[in-house]
Amino acid sequence: MVKGSTQAVDSAPVKANASMDTLELKVPAQELDAHLADIRHISNRDKDTFRTAKQNKASKTQQTITANTQELNSIAARNKNWSSQQNHRPGAANKGSRYTSNKTHYSPTDPDARISVKPGKARKLNYSSQLSVDTAHHVITDIKAYHADGKDNQYLEDIVDRLDKRLWRFGFKFEHLLADTGYSSGENYAYLEQKGIKSYIPPHGTYKGGPDGFKYIKAQDHYICPNQHIVPFKKVFRDYRTQTLKKEYRISSKLCKQCPLASRCLGKTAKEKKFSVTYYRDEYERNNARIQSPKGGVMKAKRQSTVEPVFGTLTQFMGLRKINTIGIKQANKVM
Repeated sequence: MVKGSTQAVDSAPVKANASMDTLELKVPAQELDAHLADIRHISNRDKDTFRTAKQNKASKTQQTITANTQELNSIAARNKNWSSQQNHRPGAANKGSRYTSNKTHYSPTDPDARISVKPGKARKLNYSSQLSVDTAHHVITDIKAYHADGKDNQYLEDIVDRLDKRLWRFGFKFEHLLADTGYSSGENYAYLEQKGIKSYIPPHGTYKGGPDGFKYIKAQDHYICPNQHIVPFKKVFRDYRTQTLKKEYRISSKLCKQCPLASRCLGKTAKEKKFSVTYYRDEYERNNARIQSPKGGVMKAKRQSTVEPVFGTLTQFMGLRKINTIGIKQANKVM
C-alpha cells in the first residue's frame, strides 16, 4: 500500500571548524604581485594578518578571484563606508570587524566552508544544513550539508529528487511540501508541479503579478494599463542578477506620450511603460492560492510545529551548532 507523505523542509547555518581570523584574500588567476597589491584596498586590515594557517588546503580554483570589477568596487565602497561610520564602536579596529565576502576571501584551513550571516548574528564560516521532516511522525527523512553561500531555493530540487526516491522505496508517495519563503522561486514551483507535488511555500514579499493598477489578461498574455491600453508581451529573457527567467511587456511610446497618466506612470526619464514579470507567473499564482486557503493556514502551522522543533533539538541538545570536522564530505557524515 502506498501512503501519502507531507514533508517540511528548512535550513540552518552550522558553524564550520575554521576561524574567520585565518581568512586569506583570493588572488587573480595569474598570480601577479602588482595586481594583488592593487586589490588590497578591499580591506586595509588584510595587510596585517593576525593568524596564518599552518597549511593551505585550498585548491588554486578556490584561491582565485571570480568576482568582476563592479562587485569588487562595491565591496571596497562598503569597507570605506564602514571604516568612516563604525570606528567609534567597540572592536571596530579588529580584523573581524571588516566586511568579508566569499568573492574576495577563502578559508585555507577549511576551503569548503563559506562566509554567511543571518540578521542579528555574527558573520562566520558556516555550512548550510538542509533538513526535511515527515509532518505525521516528526521523523527526519533527509539531511545534508551544502555550501553556505548558496540560497535555500537553489538546493530544493536536489533535496526533493533525493527524498522522493527514498520515500517511494519505503512505500510512501511524496504529496505535499511545506517550506518557508527562502525556498520560493518560480523554477521550484514549476519543478514541484512537474513531479506532482503540491507546494506550500510563501512567495517573497517582492513578488508581484504585475504593476499596480495593471490587469493581466491570461488568454492573450497581455496587460491592460490604467488608461485601458494594451501592454503586449515582447520577449523572454534571463535576469543577469538572479539568473531567473522573466517575461518583458512593453507599450508603444506613442501611446504613452498622449496618455494623461504618463507623468505618474512613467516617472521622469522613461518614454514608454516597460516592465518584467516572472516567467512562472501561473505557477506562482497556483501556489499562492494554496497558501491563502484554509488548508494553507493549517500547513503553515504544521511546518512551524514540526521542522522548527527538530532543528531546535539538534542545535540546542545534540551538538549540531558546530561541525568539528574539515570539509563538506565530513560535514555530511556528521549530519
